[in-house]
Amino acid sequence: MAVTATVRVMSPEEIAAKAGGETPFLQAPQRSTLFAERAMRLRQLARGHAMEDFLNFMADLAQAQHDELARMPDVPLPDADALDRAARLGVPPLPASEWPRHAAWQAVLRSLVAEMQSRAPSGAQHTLKHLADCPADWLERQADCLLTGVMKGLDLGSAPIIAAALQVYWSHMVSSVLQRPEDGRGQPFGRIDDETACPCCGSRPVASLTRNSGDLLGQRYLHCSLCSMQWHMLRIKCTHCLSTKSIAYQSLDVAEPEGDASSRAATAVVQAETCDDCGHYLKIMHTDRDPFVEPVADDLATLTLDLLVSETGLKRQGVNLMLLFGEPEPPPGQGAR
Repeated sequence: MAVTATVRVMSPEEIAAKAGGETPFLQAPQRSTLFAERAMRLRQLARGHAMEDFLNFMADLAQAQHDELARMPDVPLPDADALDRAARLGVPPLPASEWPRHAAWQAVLRSLVAEMQSRAPSGAQHTLKHLADCPADWLERQADCLLTGVMKGLDLGSAPIIAAALQVYWSHMVSSVLQRPEDGRGQPFGRIDDETACPCCGSRPVASLTRNSGDLLGQRYLHCSLCSMQWHMLRIKCTHCLSTKSIAYQSLDVAEPEGDASSRAATAVVQAETCDDCGHYLKIMHTDRDPFVEPVADDLATLTLDLLVSETGLKRQGVNLMLLFGEPEPPPGQGAR
């Protein structure tokens, strides 16, 4: 049995005092380890889990993503002028809903499907065969649905595999821009007008992560659901409406005859950060409580927390492209189309 418990949020002054020096705005994904670490964490979490088979399947998929990212070819990227223009307008330079996708993303998808067909359980083989045979224009329509948050017309069975290919493609573009020689213009990515959206691709976060080292001690970063860039946001702010008035944490707790639930909740690795002002929540994960926590993997493994929090009427602000459920809202600044 599981229950929820609430803990206090530190004030902005407390967070700033713990952080020490200036906080870097961005934490870039590590191309060589991003998906491999996700695969490792998924396998760790799968042991004895009620969703063990699913988590192991996702681990295999993440490992396949790692292999595909390592051999991605060059693709068109925004040039320096495009980056400057995006910075002046306060918009992401690689917008998920508008960027003209290169055919390389579909090549990644076909490779992922071929790789997964050799190891996937029988229940997934029908979906994989469908993806292997489906036309390119159907895949593009599915990608449009995924990247704009539109559920109508989206094949939920195929969505995680398609999303996995899109994650490889966007992670490749972001890391490729970051690896280009500097031209004296400074960082290619920076703050945009919408604090709740990824500054690289404009997607919603999957969860947030608190850092536990050096100047980052106690600082919260939102983790992009598409490109895996992480951007800083003060913990006292709601990640949906930016309110600072009604923030609380909830976490799962095993019901026991003895013990203090509030004390155990205060040390939970994964919590739901809720906002009474707008009625939304986003999971927050703490690396000081588990250094191996990984936003996508730990989000999948704590689906029960989503179910319990949603029963209170709160809506999920984040999205995990590996497991879509409910009716996701469009990404920030986007409407259904």
